Amino acid sequence: MRADDARDDAPCVLVTTAYLQSGGEVDQLLRDAGFRTFFARPADRHGADERSLRSAVARAAPVGVVAGTDPFTADVLAASPGLRVVGRCGAGYDNVDVAAAARLGIAVTHSPGANRIAVAEHVLGLLVGCARGIPQSVADVRAGGWSQPSGRELAGATLGVVGLGSIGRTVARLGLAIGMRVVGHDPLPDRAFLAETGVAALSLDGVLREADFVTLHLALDASTRHLIDGAALRRMRPDAYLINTARGGIVDEQALADALSDGRLAGAALDVTEREPLPPDSPLRAFDNVLVTGHIAGATAEARSRSSLLAARQVLDVLAGRTPEHLVAPGPATARAGVR
Repeated sequence: MRADDARDDAPCVLVTTAYLQSGGEVDQLLRDAGFRTFFARPADRHGADERSLRSAVARAAPVGVVAGTDPFTADVLAASPGLRVVGRCGAGYDNVDVAAAARLGIAVTHSPGANRIAVAEHVLGLLVGCARGIPQSVADVRAGGWSQPSGRELAGATLGVVGLGSIGRTVARLGLAIGMRVVGHDPLPDRAFLAETGVAALSLDGVLREADFVTLHLALDASTRHLIDGAALRRMRPDAYLINTARGGIVDEQALADALSDGRLAGAALDVTEREPLPPDSPLRAFDNVLVTGHIAGATAEARSRSSLLAARQVLDVLAGRTPEHLVAPGPATARAGVR
């Protein structure tokens, strides 16, 4: 069935991912498969709140959702009795109440690895920005200055990678390629990767104590929330930098601000924060040695295309009764026949 031939009574797939548009490749894929699409624009450019998202789900009554970072709470998930699958565009799924989805028989999928190159390249940019003070120099020249402080070379420095999943391994390879010594921590390290690359597997404490640059690549859950707290920051070297492109809640931002204020850390580069956008009263705004980007690490055209198409294809898999490639919560929907 062609995109413009979808019946008015065809099952609906709701799309909440902010960068996806009606008429785009995901819309075409879903409509070619015989589904109506409903694009719920976020309440503002920073995403929908729970009330407006629940209203959109109730109005569209979808059987599937291609989801962004909107809050798919238990109430939101229950707003469409026929909902069978939520497919996340991205590796993280902490915005989806997975336990509630499982109780409701709703499958949840995610798209790990689709943005690994984009995120790893952004980490490399943040590493260089920290080591050479590039943002500060740009601001200085724009203000009429011409200061020339000494930077640091990445070659020969130690990069500590916390979380050696798809993205973490890609970051490690980039670090090795530019001559860095790389150490890493992961509860379940890929032994073949370690043997191939020579990356040293250490405890979390070992990484924090040894690294000149610590970069975080973990999912956010109860075990990782505020993993980098005051005690962890005290284990880091005073000339070290912390980089976070994973999830803001992994870092205790008040503890980070305290460490920076006390001179116990050289600086930080964050693409994610505990509250997004970064609140006007955040203590991190006071530091010239803190670089903050607006959650754009995975925001390349190529990565967004890979991620959203993978998410949409997995939604279609579940709706057709097939087991998707990256299943987080296996609802009964995956074992039933397709919707038509």
